[in-house]
Amino acid sequence: MSSIDDKPQTIEAKARATIFGHGRGWVFTPKDLVHLGDPRSVGMALTRLCRKGVVRQLARGLYDFPIDHPSFGRIVPSADAVAKALAARDAVRLQPAGAYAANMLGLSDQVPTKVVFLTDGSSRRVRLGQREIVLQRTTPRNMATAGRISGTVIQALRHLGQRHVDDRVVSILSRQLSDAEKTQLLNDLKYAPAWIAAIFRRLAAPGV
Repeated sequence: MSSIDDKPQTIEAKARATIFGHGRGWVFTPKDLVHLGDPRSVGMALTRLCRKGVVRQLARGLYDFPIDHPSFGRIVPSADAVAKALAARDAVRLQPAGAYAANMLGLSDQVPTKVVFLTDGSSRRVRLGQREIVLQRTTPRNMATAGRISGTVIQALRHLGQRHVDDRVVSILSRQLSDAEKTQLLNDLKYAPAWIAAIFRRLAAPGV
C-alpha cells in the first residue's frame, strides 16, 4: 500500500531531474514544472528541494538552480535570466531600458544596481542582494520594438539624452551592430523619436 508521501516524492524526483537537465544557472518558476503534477504537489516538491539546498528561492514564486563558485560562494543570477523567467511565466514581452540598455550596447561601463525592463505586463520589483530588477509597465509604442535591437538602441539613447550622444557614441554603436541589425534600425524608424531616427540613418549609411 502506497504512503501519502509517494506522490510528492515522485514529483520531487521528476522536478530534480528537470532542473538538473537545464543545468546550473537556470532561473525558473513553478509554471516551468507544471507538467509534472498539480500546483500544490509541485510547490511541496520545490519546498523540499529548497530545504535540501538543491534549489534556491529568489522571491515568491521564483527559483534558481544556483551556481556555486569556489571562491565567491553562490552566485546571484543575471538580471536577464530573472526577467526572462518572469516574462515566460506571465506570457509578456520585455524591453531592456535605461542604464542597463546602455551597458548592454557598450555605451556605459557602469553595471547598474537597478535594472529596468519595460513590459506590456504588470509592473513588479525583485530584489536580489544589492541588485533590484524592475519590470515597468509602459505604452504599446515603447513595446513595438521589444525583442529587436532597435528597441534596445532607442532605450539606450533615451537614457543618455540627445546632448550626450556624440560621434563617439555613434562609433561605438556602429562597431557593436551587424549589417543586418543596422538594416533593422531603418525598418523601425517610425518607432523612434526624430533625433534618434536621424542617428539610425547615420548608422545604416554605407561606410559607417
